[in-house]
Amino acid sequence: MILAGDIGGTKTALAWVDKGAVVDLRTYPSANYRSLTDIVREFVAAGALHQVHAACFGIAGPIVDGVVKTTNLPWVIDAKDFHSLIGTGSVRLINDLEAIAYGVGAVGDGAFVTLNAGRSDATGNAAVIAAGTGLGEAGLYWDGRAHRPFASEGGHASFAPRDEVEIALLRFLLAEHGHVSWERVLSGPGLHNIYRFLRDTGRGDEPPWLADRMRDQDPSAVIAECALEHTSPLCERALGLFVSLYGAEASNLALKALASGGVFVAGGIAPKILPALIDGAFMQAFLGKGRLRPVLEAIPVRVVVGDTVTLLGAARAAVSRA
Repeated sequence: MILAGDIGGTKTALAWVDKGAVVDLRTYPSANYRSLTDIVREFVAAGALHQVHAACFGIAGPIVDGVVKTTNLPWVIDAKDFHSLIGTGSVRLINDLEAIAYGVGAVGDGAFVTLNAGRSDATGNAAVIAAGTGLGEAGLYWDGRAHRPFASEGGHASFAPRDEVEIALLRFLLAEHGHVSWERVLSGPGLHNIYRFLRDTGRGDEPPWLADRMRDQDPSAVIAECALEHTSPLCERALGLFVSLYGAEASNLALKALASGGVFVAGGIAPKILPALIDGAFMQAFLGKGRLRPVLEAIPVRVVVGDTVTLLGAARAAVSRA
Protein backbone atom coordinates (compact mmCIF):
# COMPACT_ATOMS: atom_id res chain seq x y z
CA MET A 1 0.00 0.00 0.00
CA ILE A 2 1.46 3.32 -1.13
CA LEU A 3 0.42 6.81 -0.05
CA ALA A 4 0.71 8.98 -3.18
CA GLY A 5 0.27 12.73 -3.52
CA ASP A 6 -0.04 15.27 -6.32
CA ILE A 7 0.66 18.66 -4.75
CA GLY A 8 -0.09 21.70 -6.91
CA GLY A 9 -0.59 25.39 -6.34
CA THR A 10 -4.35 25.09 -6.78
CA LYS A 11 -5.21 21.69 -5.37
CA THR A 12 -3.61 18.76 -3.56
CA ALA A 13 -4.72 15.22 -4.41
CA LEU A 14 -3.93 12.31 -2.09
CA ALA A 15 -4.74 8.65 -2.55
CA TRP A 16 -3.82 5.17 -1.47
CA VAL A 17 -2.40 3.13 -4.35
CA ASP A 18 -2.75 -0.62 -3.97
CA LYS A 19 -1.13 -2.88 -6.60
CA GLY A 20 -1.30 -0.14 -9.22
CA ALA A 21 -4.91 0.88 -8.50
CA VAL A 22 -5.91 4.23 -6.99
CA VAL A 23 -7.99 3.82 -3.83
CA ASP A 24 -9.80 6.54 -1.87
CA LEU A 25 -8.73 9.58 -3.90
CA ARG A 26 -9.40 12.89 -2.15
CA THR A 27 -8.64 16.47 -3.22
CA TYR A 28 -8.03 19.55 -1.10
CA PRO A 29 -7.75 23.27 -1.99
CA SER A 30 -4.06 23.86 -1.31
CA ALA A 31 -4.36 27.53 -0.35
CA ASN A 32 -6.75 26.67 2.49
CA TYR A 33 -4.04 24.84 4.44
CA ARG A 34 -0.93 26.04 6.23
CA SER A 35 1.13 22.99 5.30
CA LEU A 36 1.09 19.67 3.50
CA THR A 37 1.35 17.88 6.84
CA ASP A 38 -2.04 19.34 7.81
CA ILE A 39 -3.57 17.89 4.64
CA VAL A 40 -1.93 14.48 5.08
CA ARG A 41 -3.06 14.35 8.71
CA GLU A 42 -6.66 15.09 7.65
CA PHE A 43 -6.49 12.53 4.83
CA VAL A 44 -5.17 9.77 7.08
CA ALA A 45 -7.78 10.52 9.74
CA ALA A 46 -10.68 10.54 7.25
CA GLY A 47 -10.10 7.11 5.67
CA ALA A 48 -9.38 3.54 6.55
CA LEU A 49 -6.06 2.87 8.25
CA HIS A 50 -3.52 0.99 6.15
CA GLN A 51 -0.15 -0.61 6.66
CA VAL A 52 1.89 1.83 4.57
CA HIS A 53 4.77 0.38 2.58
CA ALA A 54 6.03 3.75 1.30
CA ALA A 55 4.92 7.27 0.43
CA CYS A 56 5.78 9.67 -2.36
CA PHE A 57 4.56 13.18 -3.12
CA GLY A 58 4.92 14.90 -6.49
CA ILE A 59 5.43 18.60 -5.75
CA ALA A 60 5.81 21.70 -7.92
CA GLY A 61 9.27 22.93 -7.01
CA PRO A 62 12.93 21.88 -6.86
CA ILE A 63 13.71 19.12 -4.33
CA VAL A 64 17.05 19.41 -2.51
CA ASP A 65 18.03 16.79 0.10
CA GLY A 66 14.42 15.82 0.69
CA VAL A 67 13.25 19.40 1.22
CA VAL A 68 11.35 21.73 -1.10
CA LYS A 69 10.12 25.30 -0.90
CA THR A 70 7.04 25.15 -3.09
CA THR A 71 6.99 27.46 -6.09
CA ASN A 72 3.36 28.56 -5.93
CA LEU A 73 2.57 28.03 -2.23
CA PRO A 74 4.12 29.42 0.98
CA TRP A 75 5.13 25.95 2.14
CA VAL A 76 8.45 24.35 3.07
CA ILE A 77 8.06 20.56 2.91
CA ASP A 78 10.53 18.14 4.50
CA ALA A 79 10.21 14.39 3.90
CA LYS A 80 11.19 13.67 7.50
CA ASP A 81 8.04 15.42 8.76
CA PHE A 82 5.88 12.51 7.54
CA HIS A 83 7.70 9.49 8.98
CA SER A 84 5.77 9.30 12.26
CA LEU A 85 2.57 10.67 10.73
CA ILE A 86 2.08 7.82 8.26
CA GLY A 87 4.14 5.10 9.92
CA THR A 88 6.95 4.57 7.41
CA GLY A 89 10.46 5.88 7.00
CA SER A 90 10.28 5.45 3.24
CA VAL A 91 8.98 8.88 2.25
CA ARG A 92 10.09 10.46 -1.01
CA LEU A 93 9.53 13.94 -2.41
CA ILE A 94 9.89 14.34 -6.17
CA ASN A 95 9.13 17.09 -8.65
CA ASP A 96 5.54 16.88 -9.88
CA LEU A 97 6.65 16.59 -13.51
CA GLU A 98 8.97 13.76 -12.56
CA ALA A 99 5.92 12.05 -11.06
CA ILE A 100 4.02 12.51 -14.33
CA ALA A 101 7.03 11.10 -16.20
CA TYR A 102 6.84 7.99 -14.03
CA GLY A 103 3.08 7.86 -14.52
CA VAL A 104 2.84 7.95 -18.33
CA GLY A 105 4.18 4.40 -18.38
CA ALA A 106 1.61 3.22 -15.83
CA VAL A 107 -1.60 4.06 -17.72
CA GLY A 108 -3.25 2.73 -20.86
CA ASP A 109 -3.86 4.40 -24.22
CA GLY A 110 -7.20 5.71 -22.96
CA ALA A 111 -5.32 8.27 -20.87
CA PHE A 112 -3.98 10.03 -23.98
CA VAL A 113 -5.23 11.98 -26.99
CA THR A 114 -2.84 11.98 -29.96
CA LEU A 115 -1.86 15.27 -31.62
CA ASN A 116 0.87 13.78 -33.80
CA ALA A 117 1.24 10.07 -34.47
CA GLY A 118 4.95 10.26 -35.27
CA ARG A 119 6.83 7.10 -36.14
CA SER A 120 5.09 3.87 -35.24
CA ASP A 121 8.41 2.44 -34.00
CA ALA A 122 9.48 5.58 -32.09
CA THR A 123 11.99 4.90 -29.34
CA GLY A 124 14.48 6.93 -27.33
CA ASN A 125 14.24 9.75 -24.84
CA ALA A 126 10.86 11.33 -24.09
CA ALA A 127 9.69 14.56 -22.45
CA VAL A 128 6.76 15.94 -20.46
CA ILE A 129 5.49 19.52 -20.48
CA ALA A 130 2.60 20.63 -18.28
CA ALA A 131 0.91 24.01 -17.93
CA GLY A 132 -1.27 24.53 -14.87
CA THR A 133 -0.85 26.94 -11.98
CA GLY A 134 2.76 27.06 -13.24
CA LEU A 135 4.72 25.45 -16.07
CA GLY A 136 6.55 22.19 -15.45
CA GLU A 137 8.93 20.22 -17.65
CA ALA A 138 10.70 16.88 -17.24
CA GLY A 139 12.60 14.33 -19.27
CA LEU A 140 12.71 10.55 -19.58
CA TYR A 141 16.15 9.20 -20.46
CA TRP A 142 16.06 5.96 -22.49
CA ASP A 143 18.74 3.59 -21.22
CA GLY A 144 18.14 0.97 -23.91
CA ARG A 145 15.63 -0.99 -21.84
CA ALA A 146 13.48 1.48 -19.92
CA HIS A 147 12.79 5.17 -19.43
CA ARG A 148 14.43 6.86 -16.44
CA PRO A 149 12.55 10.05 -15.45
CA PHE A 150 14.41 13.14 -14.33
CA ALA A 151 13.20 16.52 -13.14
CA SER A 152 13.95 19.99 -14.46
CA GLU A 153 12.93 23.57 -13.83
CA GLY A 154 12.75 24.38 -17.54
CA GLY A 155 9.51 26.30 -17.11
CA HIS A 156 11.54 29.09 -15.52
CA ALA A 157 13.91 29.41 -18.49
CA SER A 158 13.72 32.70 -20.38
CA PHE A 159 10.77 33.25 -22.71
CA ALA A 160 11.87 33.44 -26.36
CA PRO A 161 9.53 35.42 -28.67
CA ARG A 162 9.25 34.41 -32.34
CA ASP A 163 7.72 37.46 -34.02
CA GLU A 164 6.88 41.13 -33.52
CA VAL A 165 3.71 40.47 -31.52
CA GLU A 166 5.55 38.17 -29.14
CA ILE A 167 8.41 40.68 -28.86
CA ALA A 168 5.80 43.23 -27.80
CA LEU A 169 4.44 40.68 -25.31
CA LEU A 170 7.93 40.27 -23.88
CA ARG A 171 8.33 44.04 -23.50
CA PHE A 172 4.90 44.25 -21.83
CA LEU A 173 5.86 41.62 -19.26
CA LEU A 174 9.37 42.99 -18.77
CA ALA A 175 7.77 46.18 -17.49
CA GLU A 176 6.15 44.10 -14.71
CA HIS A 177 8.78 41.46 -13.96
CA GLY A 178 12.56 41.47 -13.72
CA HIS A 179 12.69 38.18 -15.61
CA VAL A 180 10.13 36.83 -18.07
CA SER A 181 10.07 33.04 -18.00
CA TRP A 182 8.03 30.66 -20.11
CA GLU A 183 5.83 30.20 -17.04
CA ARG A 184 4.77 33.85 -17.32
CA VAL A 185 2.98 33.00 -20.59
CA LEU A 186 2.31 29.25 -20.29
CA SER A 187 0.22 28.76 -17.15
CA GLY A 188 -3.16 29.81 -15.82
CA PRO A 189 -1.80 33.24 -14.85
CA GLY A 190 0.11 33.22 -18.15
CA LEU A 191 -3.10 33.03 -20.18
CA HIS A 192 -4.38 36.02 -18.25
CA ASN A 193 -1.09 37.83 -18.95
CA ILE A 194 -1.53 37.26 -22.68
CA TYR A 195 -5.11 38.51 -22.51
CA ARG A 196 -4.09 41.66 -20.62
CA PHE A 197 -1.33 42.33 -23.13
CA LEU A 198 -3.72 42.08 -26.09
CA ARG A 199 -6.33 44.23 -24.35
CA ASP A 200 -4.01 46.90 -23.00
CA THR A 201 -2.07 47.32 -26.25
CA GLY A 202 -5.18 47.84 -28.37
CA ARG A 203 -5.19 44.38 -29.97
CA GLY A 204 -8.74 43.57 -28.86
CA ASP A 205 -11.77 45.03 -27.10
CA GLU A 206 -13.08 43.92 -23.72
CA PRO A 207 -16.88 44.30 -23.54
CA PRO A 208 -18.43 45.25 -20.16
CA TRP A 209 -20.06 41.84 -19.67
CA LEU A 210 -16.67 40.14 -20.01
CA ALA A 211 -14.99 42.54 -17.57
CA ASP A 212 -17.77 41.80 -15.06
CA ARG A 213 -17.31 38.03 -15.40
CA MET A 214 -13.56 38.28 -14.97
CA ARG A 215 -13.98 40.30 -11.77
CA ASP A 216 -16.26 37.64 -10.27
CA GLN A 217 -14.57 34.45 -11.55
CA ASP A 218 -11.13 33.05 -12.27
CA PRO A 219 -9.99 35.20 -15.24
CA SER A 220 -8.07 32.42 -16.99
CA ALA A 221 -11.01 30.03 -16.80
CA VAL A 222 -13.31 32.72 -18.21
CA ILE A 223 -10.90 33.45 -21.07
CA ALA A 224 -10.65 29.79 -22.04
CA GLU A 225 -14.41 29.24 -21.80
CA CYS A 226 -15.30 32.30 -23.86
CA ALA A 227 -12.67 31.40 -26.46
CA LEU A 228 -13.97 27.86 -26.89
CA GLU A 229 -17.58 29.12 -27.04
CA HIS A 230 -16.60 31.81 -29.60
CA THR A 231 -18.28 34.55 -27.57
CA SER A 232 -15.26 36.88 -27.43
CA PRO A 233 -12.78 37.57 -30.27
CA LEU A 234 -10.30 38.90 -27.69
CA CYS A 235 -10.45 35.66 -25.69
CA GLU A 236 -10.13 33.62 -28.88
CA ARG A 237 -7.01 35.53 -29.85
CA ALA A 238 -5.55 35.13 -26.36
CA LEU A 239 -6.13 31.37 -26.31
CA GLY A 240 -4.85 31.07 -29.87
CA LEU A 241 -1.59 32.77 -28.93
CA PHE A 242 -1.35 30.64 -25.77
CA VAL A 243 -1.74 27.41 -27.78
CA SER A 244 0.84 28.51 -30.34
CA LEU A 245 3.34 29.37 -27.60
CA TYR A 246 2.62 26.01 -25.95
CA GLY A 247 3.51 24.20 -29.17
CA ALA A 248 6.66 26.27 -29.63
CA GLU A 249 7.99 25.55 -26.13
CA ALA A 250 7.02 21.87 -26.37
CA SER A 251 9.21 21.57 -29.47
CA ASN A 252 12.03 23.48 -27.74
CA LEU A 253 11.90 20.83 -25.01
CA ALA A 254 11.71 18.03 -27.60
CA LEU A 255 14.86 19.25 -29.32
CA LYS A 256 16.80 19.81 -26.10
CA ALA A 257 15.96 16.31 -24.83
CA LEU A 258 16.04 14.79 -28.34
CA ALA A 259 12.71 13.28 -27.36
CA SER A 260 12.37 10.87 -30.27
CA GLY A 261 10.32 8.58 -28.01
CA GLY A 262 7.55 11.13 -27.60
CA VAL A 263 6.34 14.34 -25.99
CA PHE A 264 3.53 14.23 -23.42
CA VAL A 265 1.44 17.38 -22.86
CA ALA A 266 0.09 17.16 -19.31
CA GLY A 267 -1.13 19.50 -16.57
CA GLY A 268 -4.51 20.86 -15.60
CA ILE A 269 -5.02 23.19 -18.56
CA ALA A 270 -4.55 20.82 -21.53
CA PRO A 271 -7.69 18.67 -21.02
CA LYS A 272 -9.80 21.82 -20.56
CA ILE A 273 -8.67 23.37 -23.87
CA LEU A 274 -8.39 20.12 -25.82
CA PRO A 275 -10.40 21.38 -28.84
CA ALA A 276 -7.96 24.28 -29.21
CA LEU A 277 -4.98 21.93 -29.00
CA ILE A 278 -6.45 19.61 -31.61
CA ASP A 279 -7.32 22.30 -34.20
CA GLY A 280 -3.77 22.51 -35.57
CA ALA A 281 -2.14 25.64 -34.11
CA PHE A 282 -0.22 23.65 -31.50
CA MET A 283 1.34 21.28 -34.02
CA GLN A 284 2.00 24.07 -36.51
CA ALA A 285 4.11 25.80 -33.86
CA PHE A 286 5.64 22.51 -32.72
CA LEU A 287 6.89 21.74 -36.22
CA GLY A 288 8.05 25.29 -36.96
CA LYS A 289 11.75 24.72 -36.38
CA GLY A 290 13.10 25.11 -39.90
CA ARG A 291 15.61 22.43 -40.89
CA LEU A 292 14.67 20.26 -37.90
CA ARG A 293 11.04 19.87 -39.00
CA PRO A 294 11.57 16.25 -40.22
CA VAL A 295 12.96 15.30 -36.79
CA LEU A 296 9.90 16.78 -35.06
CA GLU A 297 7.44 15.20 -37.51
CA ALA A 298 8.67 11.77 -36.39
CA ILE A 299 7.99 12.47 -32.68
CA PRO A 300 4.68 11.23 -31.21
CA VAL A 301 2.87 14.02 -29.36
CA ARG A 302 0.10 13.08 -26.93
CA VAL A 303 -2.08 15.00 -24.50
CA VAL A 304 -2.48 13.39 -21.07
CA VAL A 305 -6.18 13.41 -20.18
CA GLY A 306 -6.16 10.77 -17.43
CA ASP A 307 -6.55 12.36 -14.00
CA THR A 308 -4.54 9.81 -11.98
CA VAL A 309 -1.27 9.84 -13.94
CA THR A 310 0.64 11.90 -11.35
CA LEU A 311 -0.59 9.78 -8.43
CA LEU A 312 0.29 6.52 -10.18
CA GLY A 313 3.66 7.96 -11.09
CA ALA A 314 4.33 8.99 -7.50
CA ALA A 315 3.46 5.45 -6.41
CA ARG A 316 5.86 3.97 -8.99
CA ALA A 317 8.60 6.31 -7.77
CA ALA A 318 7.92 5.26 -4.17
CA VAL A 319 8.23 1.58 -5.04
CA SER A 320 11.43 2.13 -7.04
CA ARG A 321 13.06 3.88 -4.07
CA ALA A 322 11.72 1.45 -1.44
